[in-house]
Amino acid sequence: MTTISTSPPSCASDEVARRLQAVRLRIERAGGDPSRVRVIAVTKGFGIDAVHAAVDAGLHDVGENYAAELVAKASGTVPEEVVWHFLGAVQRNKVAQLAPIVGLWQSVAREAEGARIARFAPGAGVLVEVETTGLPGRNGCPPAEVGDLVTRLQGLGLAVRGLMTVAAPGPAAARAAFESVGRLADELGLEERSMGMTDDLEAAVAAGTTMVRVGRALFGDRPPRSAG
Repeated sequence: MTTISTSPPSCASDEVARRLQAVRLRIERAGGDPSRVRVIAVTKGFGIDAVHAAVDAGLHDVGENYAAELVAKASGTVPEEVVWHFLGAVQRNKVAQLAPIVGLWQSVAREAEGARIARFAPGAGVLVEVETTGLPGRNGCPPAEVGDLVTRLQGLGLAVRGLMTVAAPGPAAARAAFESVGRLADELGLEERSMGMTDDLEAAVAAGTTMVRVGRALFGDRPPRSAG
């Protein structure tokens, strides 16, 4: 059984609010409009106090990578306005449990995953995750297959709102990945682009992202996961 680590002092509300201001300044300096680029607070590995700190700072979009953590946090006392974003690889056996909670599935990579989501959450909002690294074991749909997957997911009745990607490390790789995903979203007529994290959000903003997924920049270094 995996336990959720207790959040460190960096999850204090005033500190998270200060760090959020710094993130928004980074967005502005990269040429983006902080009022139009949504910051997703990634609380993976932190306790529920990180969720409360994010909400206190004005962030209502909260992202989680692991089903167990999302369910545990959502079952606690959290404000109703929180929108949960599922960011991890979709495990079909977890979908029924997550379906009543997740507001946006950001990492759909296969039709079978979409079919499972459509069964338990008809009309759910999803993003297609695009695999841009070429590295083995990475979640995502190959760029050449994204258009077909979008069509198939729409045929299942899902609301495909846009594309998501996780870039390979390094400024050049990030810039190339984000620009290619932005062009692909344009070609498919999709509005949302979830691109960029703490280390590469400037490149994502320059490429026209509408969301950045930020954990470390808001909460500090993530504590190690412990098994028990």
